Amino acid sequence: MLEVSGVPDNETREPMLAVRGLKVAYGGINAVKGIDFTVNAGEMVTLIGANGAGKTTTLKALTGLVRPAGGRVHYNGDDVTAMPSHRLVRLGIALVPEGRGVFARLTVAENLAIGAYSRRDKPAIRADLEYVHALFPRLAERRHQAAGTLSGGEQQMLAIGRALMSRPKLLLLDEPSMGLAPLLVQRIFETIRAIAAAGVTILLVEQNAKLALEICNRGYVMESGEITLHDNARALLANPQVRRAYLGE
Repeated sequence: MLEVSGVPDNETREPMLAVRGLKVAYGGINAVKGIDFTVNAGEMVTLIGANGAGKTTTLKALTGLVRPAGGRVHYNGDDVTAMPSHRLVRLGIALVPEGRGVFARLTVAENLAIGAYSRRDKPAIRADLEYVHALFPRLAERRHQAAGTLSGGEQQMLAIGRALMSRPKLLLLDEPSMGLAPLLVQRIFETIRAIAAAGVTILLVEQNAKLALEICNRGYVMESGEITLHDNARALLANPQVRRAYLGE
């Protein structure tokens, strides 16, 4: 097991997201075992680890898709631990799920409209749709096409675009590189960087540790439901334990 870093989070203000002692259990299995981590406004933070480490379960707990067995989640200082998903979306938290989760029988345009379901500000919705189309011109080209007929890369673009239509302040991304060709992975990660540069705070769950650490400010390593290491991204990239375990060196 990797050793916990003694380097504290670089926080001089209240974090946007503060997770304290979070536990999630499925039946008798403890999937997440009392983890602590933070994400500051304007940061890009990554949570890396092998399959089964508890990363996806953590995101589900943060977005109300599973109920924590213990611990607290605070967002901008407010306790949102038991808040349902639709209320979290209204507060500015959006999830791009593992496997994309597009509505296959609906068109691209309809999928994007669903992302803005909780909004009534029509001029701003139109502006955000233009922004999504500028990020992903392919979605504009295929706006009348059924989402299920898109390629894997196009579906990932759609999943990100749909989340952006809720105008999130905090965007959670779960394995955005999964199943994509290397060139598409690079494009998706460039887009994630552009979204962050536009002012959206990012929490990225990703198995491609190298790419994740290259674009993020800080990282947490998760093993068997526990946070075992945290540091700034550059230090984690240089860490021999991380390089052996996750970078194939």
